[in-house]
Amino acid sequence: MPKTIISDTSCFIILTNIGELDILQKTYGQIITTPEVAEEFGQELPNWIVLQSATDIYRQQTLEIQLDKGEASAIALAVETPDSTVILDDYKARLMAEKLGLDFTGTVGVIVKAKLQGIIPSIKPYLAKIRATNFRISEEIEAKALTEAGE
Repeated sequence: MPKTIISDTSCFIILTNIGELDILQKTYGQIITTPEVAEEFGQELPNWIVLQSATDIYRQQTLEIQLDKGEASAIALAVETPDSTVILDDYKARLMAEKLGLDFTGTVGVIVKAKLQGIIPSIKPYLAKIRATNFRISEEIEAKALTEAGE
């Protein structure tokens, strides 16, 4: 697992709400997040999630003009971390990551990757659990995820 995986708050919240936070560790090993994300999450994070701050505070503050603190800090850290992928679910945050040339995925992408790695047998039960929460997945994203997962 050579890539550094940096997560925003939403992935932690969604996976915790469906009782599947450990899928992150099983899929990627160690996860990095920022103190701002940890504060937004508001619960104790497992020891396989490492806190790291972005060093360019000016970049982070500039990003905070358009995004929330957690997203801004995760993106700022990803910009300065070579060979990283940032996990973002917010549309505006994903647009910013794309604009900055970052590699990114979302919580649904994490679940698809877990299926492709043989960690879970099917993404359908996970999507159903997510739909039962207040997190919205568009039909387009769900259809794409099912196709990518071969379901």
